[in-house]
Amino acid sequence: MQGQVCYMAKSKPIVTLQSYGIYSTWDSSSKALPQIEQFTTDVIAKIDVEFGLIINIKKAKGEKLHFCIYHPDIPNEEGEIMPPFEGVEYVKDNEWQFYLGDTLWEPIHNKLGPWRMTLTLNNKIIADKTFNVEIEAQKTEIDFWKSRGY
Repeated sequence: MQGQVCYMAKSKPIVTLQSYGIYSTWDSSSKALPQIEQFTTDVIAKIDVEFGLIINIKKAKGEKLHFCIYHPDIPNEEGEIMPPFEGVEYVKDNEWQFYLGDTLWEPIHNKLGPWRMTLTLNNKIIADKTFNVEIEAQKTEIDFWKSRGY
């Protein structure tokens, strides 16, 4: 009888979108992630408002996580459109949380529009959220009637 070689199939990572929206101020030097304050994809444009998403990844320790933030056409000091903000982070534990977010800075008028945030693991998008940054919240027909006492 010949010996048989048995290969264990590598288990697939389990990804959960834990929260998205507006968060408390994030301190990048702290291990603590920001706290969710409001689940939303609509962000009122204010200086230093913190928005983004938190994912939980299981069974992916050591894997390469690629993140990207596509912002509206924001010009740099030279007037050229800034490229998307992107980078790589390695999954640090077998159960790991990751925050991807951004904040607004002066001048606020050129930060309005869609901010798309993506996370990719093993060439597959595992999280994709677009936040609409606007001067004021969009009023719905329901808001219109509520403001009139109905």
